[in-house]
Amino acid sequence: MAGQVKMTAIASRQSNPAGGASSTAGAASTQAVKMKQTTSLSQRWKGSRNLLPALIFLGLFFFAPLIGLLLRGVLEPTPGLGNYEQLFANSAYARVLFNTFSVAGLVTLFSLLLGFPLAWAITLVPRGWGRWMLNIVLLSMWTSLLARTYSWLVLLQASGVINKALMAMGIIDQPLEMVHNLTGVVIGMSYIMIPFIVLPLQATMAAIDPMVLQAGSICGASPWTNFFKVFLPLCRSGLFSGGLMVFVMSLGYYVTPALLGGAQDMMLPEFIVQQVQSFLNWGLASAAAALLIVITLVLFYFYLKLQPESPVGSNHAR
Repeated sequence: MAGQVKMTAIASRQSNPAGGASSTAGAASTQAVKMKQTTSLSQRWKGSRNLLPALIFLGLFFFAPLIGLLLRGVLEPTPGLGNYEQLFANSAYARVLFNTFSVAGLVTLFSLLLGFPLAWAITLVPRGWGRWMLNIVLLSMWTSLLARTYSWLVLLQASGVINKALMAMGIIDQPLEMVHNLTGVVIGMSYIMIPFIVLPLQATMAAIDPMVLQAGSICGASPWTNFFKVFLPLCRSGLFSGGLMVFVMSLGYYVTPALLGGAQDMMLPEFIVQQVQSFLNWGLASAAAALLIVITLVLFYFYLKLQPESPVGSNHAR
């Protein structure tokens, strides 16, 4: 009986040699894939070891203080969300939030309105003139922030050049109040933020193929239609990135609002400094700072969602 079973097994192997070979090849390929995956993981782990010093640095000097800030906002003076409730319920604090968002929105709007034609001019003029114009924009950005803010303080004050010129031309009879209020803050911050609009916009415009606009004109599009239907959509990435950068930076600006603004028009960064230095109210100041961080992260997330080339954009959703 045993001899008959052995003869049957030998016969089956001899009758189906291809099946045995295919099973052996499949096992070999599976083993090769496993070895390749193991090798890839080990290589990634070896590469990630180089990031360990940077991760330790970020953990000690960024994440640890950030966690401490968030904890202070919910633990001081008493555990709970009382600081956040006070931040939104108190009319004076709500006014600070309103000032912050309104100024950031106005600064972003004026920076876009002024920066867009400037970036367009830099792109259209001959290369040498465009380089000079771009260098002037960069020079204004590299100049000391404090010096630029004080220069606007001198220009906008009651006895400043702007008021004297307007009165000399007969446009106004009395000096305009343009400092120690939100008007001066918006003017000064818009000037400071224009380079952050011009740089990404100019890079986006320079990358646009002129033949695309020419094709729109050949197809019968008017100059305005060509601008709004062809050129402006192609500038969308530069508009979004520059606008988001300006809005987020305006939310956390301190020097310009402190010098050009007034006590009645306080913004959130000034409020945080006041709570820490004058009242030692670390809990409320931490809650306000955490609110700024959350707003920044939310805006950045929506920016990534709106960008089609982003890995989290809607076009990449599966």
